[in-house]
Amino acid sequence: MILTNEKIGSTLVASIAGQVNSANASGLESQLLALVDNGEHQWVLDLGRLEYISSAGLRVMLMLAKRIRENQGQLVLCGMHPHVREVFDISGFLE
Repeated sequence: MILTNEKIGSTLVASIAGQVNSANASGLESQLLALVDNGEHQWVLDLGRLEYISSAGLRVMLMLAKRIRENQGQLVLCGMHPHVREVFDISGFLE
């Protein structure tokens, strides 16, 4: 799993590549929440290079969304492959 990010105006554009699973979800959560804690509240999360996400990874996404919402921010997901989007749809995350 690789996390990259860049700031475009007031928006943080973050990209996750590879797989998010139980082995690396905790580390990803720490990285993402640290960015929120450092003042990043407007997000675009590009999942175009995400190949797989487990339930542990979905939990990270829920925690990120919750923390951003608590700070009156916004999270936009983009670029999901159909098999990744299906996981988000089944979980109810996108409702």
